[in-house]
Amino acid sequence: MFNSTEIKKSIRTVLDHPIPGIQFRDITSLLEKPWEFKSVLTELTSHASMFGASCIVGIESRGFVFGTPLAEANMLPLILARKPGKLPNDTYSKEFKLEYGETEIHIQKISPIQGKVVIVDDLIATGGTALACADLVHENFGIAKEDILILAVIDLPELDGTEMLEYNGYTVQTLIEFEGE
Repeated sequence: MFNSTEIKKSIRTVLDHPIPGIQFRDITSLLEKPWEFKSVLTELTSHASMFGASCIVGIESRGFVFGTPLAEANMLPLILARKPGKLPNDTYSKEFKLEYGETEIHIQKISPIQGKVVIVDDLIATGGTALACADLVHENFGIAKEDILILAVIDLPELDGTEMLEYNGYTVQTLIEFEGE
């Protein structure tokens, strides 16, 4: 059974990484605890199944960690949303800002994105990465916003990412929250 308190305890906080002032939520400690990791995967799988997902989009790179078993458990295609220059075929791309820089995200034009799409990442901070990925799917693959679910393990509500994503018309579900710890 999913226990959010135990899951929170299994995620380390690393201060001042990757730059001063950032409290990095380190999911590697969660991955080192098989029962907690399995509990998270079971919960994510349930959310994707209830949404009626047709495919899973994993955001580089920690979204791959959760997206791969989620796609396998639901017998769905896994589409990779990657940083520039990482995919071998023609891509659609979207630029966005991070908490500590700028980048872009790419999805191959040949990706089998259709129906209801679940976008998976480890956390939502400012929401920039998830918004770029969701907009990329919406704008380039013709998926209606109501047919896109953004699913993450962690929400950092004080950074307003979830609120911003919902304001932009997307549905968001997270499993746990960390506030200013």
